[in-house]
Amino acid sequence: MASRGTVTEAAGFNAEADVQKLREAMKGAGTNEDAITEVLARRTVAQRQLIKEAYKQSVGKDLASDLSAELSGNFRSVVLGLLMLPPVYDAYELKFAMKGAGTEEACLIDVLASRTNAEIQTVNMVYKKEYGKTLEDAVCGDTSGMFQRVLVSLLTAGRDESDKVDEAQAVLDAKDIYEAGEARWGTDEVKFLTVLCVRNEKHLLRVFQEYQKISGRDIEESIKREMSGSLEDVFLAIVKCIRNKPAFFAERLYKSMKGLGTTDSVLIRIMVARAEIDMLDIKAQFLKMYGKTLYSFIKGDTSGDYRKILLLLCGGE
Repeated sequence: MASRGTVTEAAGFNAEADVQKLREAMKGAGTNEDAITEVLARRTVAQRQLIKEAYKQSVGKDLASDLSAELSGNFRSVVLGLLMLPPVYDAYELKFAMKGAGTEEACLIDVLASRTNAEIQTVNMVYKKEYGKTLEDAVCGDTSGMFQRVLVSLLTAGRDESDKVDEAQAVLDAKDIYEAGEARWGTDEVKFLTVLCVRNEKHLLRVFQEYQKISGRDIEESIKREMSGSLEDVFLAIVKCIRNKPAFFAERLYKSMKGLGTTDSVLIRIMVARAEIDMLDIKAQFLKMYGKTLYSFIKGDTSGDYRKILLLLCGGE
């Protein structure tokens, strides 16, 4: 699959030269944030790993720890995120979302509803290795009810990834969901879980078409009518990711910035995690959905070094 990212391999890459630039940037009083941004936001994850290795080799210290001590705030969060391999970053974000009192459900949903089976399997492995317990145990200790069951199902990374559509089954699935929701008093959420967390993408798109025929409503509208809270959020996220993943992320970005205040955790997580995967598509969807560029939104909503590094990850207007 061709990368649809804004961050691509730097030509003439030289890890040692980059280490030199980073050391210069951290020397003496004050830090040259621009230099750090220029190096890290214009290198791929793979190139950043080589920089980390070279730094440790020539300085005998950990680059992330040194940068962490030099930087602060949102800018630091972006920089540290960029230094991590994708599954390590996902695991870190999930761990952080479940830390202390309260849970950032949005993070659990954003990550688990949008990652592929292979990505989730790797995150499961990394989480266990880094934090000494399974991600499933962590999620179960921090969530409850049907929301927890949906997350546990997503964590099994067992979604069918073929592109086989079983027409008869699609009609049956649509009917099952209809009868579990709109057609009865109360909602049988397990039926939604079974269909939405297990079936493959192509098959589900067919199910959504059938559902519209049977119920006269769009599946998203029914989920909003039938569910509430985190359960509603996770089912909607699954449906949106199946239909159009870049559009899902574009909407999440838009909502993180519109109105008063910015939900930086969401903004940072998506900009860091998707920069090398599908940021070009996310930008195109953003423009199509909101009539403004993602670039202009970030520019108007952030400031300083934090703004500079996000705009580089966004990759121009």
